[in-house]
Amino acid sequence: MKKNYVKRLLPFVVFIFILFLISSCADVTNIDACTDVKPYGFFAGLWHGIIAPISFIGSLFSKNIAVYAVNNTGGWYDLGFLLGVGAIFGGGGKAT
Repeated sequence: MKKNYVKRLLPFVVFIFILFLISSCADVTNIDACTDVKPYGFFAGLWHGIIAPISFIGSLFSKNIAVYAVNNTGGWYDLGFLLGVGAIFGGGGKAT
C-alpha cells in the first residue's frame, strides 16, 4: 500500500517543483524603461502566454509582476500570447 501512495504523490511533487522552477521567469519591466526598448513581438507573446498562469499567481502577491506586456507589437504579440496560453491549457481540440 505504501508503494501506491508514493506513485500518487510523485506527480504532484514534480508539478510543484516545476511550478517553482518556472516561476522565476515571471517578471515585468518598469513602464518607463519599457517604452524606450524595442516592442515585444510574436515570440515574446508566445513565452508570456506559456508563463501566464505563473505570472497571474505572482501578480496576486506582487505589484512588480504583470501578466501581459504593455509595450508590444499588437496583433503579432496577441497571436503569440493566445497560442502560448492555448498550448498550456490544451487548446480547444479536445472539446470537439
